[in-house]
Amino acid sequence: MRQAVQAFFLTGVLLSAAACGTATNPAPGEAGVGIGTASAPPPAQRSAEASTRSACEALGQVYSRHMAPFAQALTELADARKSAGDDKKNEQEVKQALTAFATAIGSATAESTDPELRTAGKQTADKLKAKAADAKSFSAVKSTEDVNTTLGSTLKGWLSPLDQKCS
Repeated sequence: MRQAVQAFFLTGVLLSAAACGTATNPAPGEAGVGIGTASAPPPAQRSAEASTRSACEALGQVYSRHMAPFAQALTELADARKSAGDDKKNEQEVKQALTAFATAIGSATAESTDPELRTAGKQTADKLKAKAADAKSFSAVKSTEDVNTTLGSTLKGWLSPLDQKCS
């Protein structure tokens, strides 16, 4: 049995090697249909893909630039709530960080030629701005676990329209 498997494998390798250079496909640059010939996507599609890719790269930069200040503000808010001090200043910083994040998302997607990405960007930016304006959005943030939840599953839900387009 082992010899049969080896022979089968060896035959496949030899036949593949023997077939090299004997394909009947047209030479590169010649017209024709066959394995290995592919047409480039239309210029409009390439342009749309490039625009989407560019907008998604810009979103990556927005995330890099705005996630840390938002996370820092949330952490400071949780720390302020652990002590009996006033947390209004920290709440305001969280709202400002989230609003700046939302504005940057809106700007990064506004010029895209992909209408779905523009719509997702606007929806996401509007959702983040609404969360920043809602006094209840961060009332539950009192511990490190709450910060992790907000930065994890909660924020992921808020950003999900964009993740569907840029993942």
